[in-house]
Amino acid sequence: MSFNGWIILDKPSGITSAHAVAKVKRFMRPSKVGHAGTLDPLASGILPLAIGEATKTVQYMQEGAKAYGFTVTWGQERDTDDSEGQVTGESALRPTREQIEALLINYIGKIQQVPPNYSAIKMDGKRAYDMAREGQEIVMKSREIEVHSLTVEDYEADKTSFICHCGKGTYIRSLARDMGRALGCLGYISVLRRLKVASFTENHAISLEQLEKMVHKGDLSFLRPVESALDDILAWDVSPDQAVTIRRGQLIPSGNLPAGIPVNTVMLARCEGKAVAICQLLLDSVKPVRVFNL
Repeated sequence: MSFNGWIILDKPSGITSAHAVAKVKRFMRPSKVGHAGTLDPLASGILPLAIGEATKTVQYMQEGAKAYGFTVTWGQERDTDDSEGQVTGESALRPTREQIEALLINYIGKIQQVPPNYSAIKMDGKRAYDMAREGQEIVMKSREIEVHSLTVEDYEADKTSFICHCGKGTYIRSLARDMGRALGCLGYISVLRRLKVASFTENHAISLEQLEKMVHKGDLSFLRPVESALDDILAWDVSPDQAVTIRRGQLIPSGNLPAGIPVNTVMLARCEGKAVAICQLLLDSVKPVRVFNL
């Protein structure tokens, strides 16, 4: 059976994203599978899986806004910035709710953030987490991220829960580490759950157990359309003849596009409600970039 589309998986805590993908491969046996946005083993929540032709749209899903629910435990810092690491610092101080809420404004908007040493970022061709495990010295460079909102969800003296809406590349573990340092009490992530990716929320998510049962029954209603990752780009309806030309990888005239669309705009070409290709607007024509075989 051929599968094409997106699975919005609810990844459980305790397994890697790669392990979750391997489980899906075992009982679905898709031709191709990839995931958009790795989740740490500690983290649970939304892990979008691209199946078949949907793998051509992974980069667009990765660009989508994200939301996380997370808990910071105060009083310790750990080398992984989460509960799985070794303790590297301790403090008897505990922050008040007022101190925490007064601090949050510093982490909203476009800010500079230093990723965790235990992350998948490549340095000199090696993953940072591999270098960290080998005891190599790592100097991470800060980079710009965007946090849309950060709010306290629940407060206790020893731990505080937050909701964060953010853009691509934000490390929640780094937020916890930086807040702990700024408050003088240190802190690390003890609970992390991804609540949203692009337009998908927990209401769209399915567990591994549910997924396996539905696949065995031949029920594929969990599959989201390939173009689910392309909600934020311009959709353009083409004729059946134009669709044939695009599928051959050839350019077509841009004459029937609305006026005022900037050159180099990326768009989704559709025919009779079906995705044909991701295209790019040139001066007077449209070029297919990724063609779908649906």
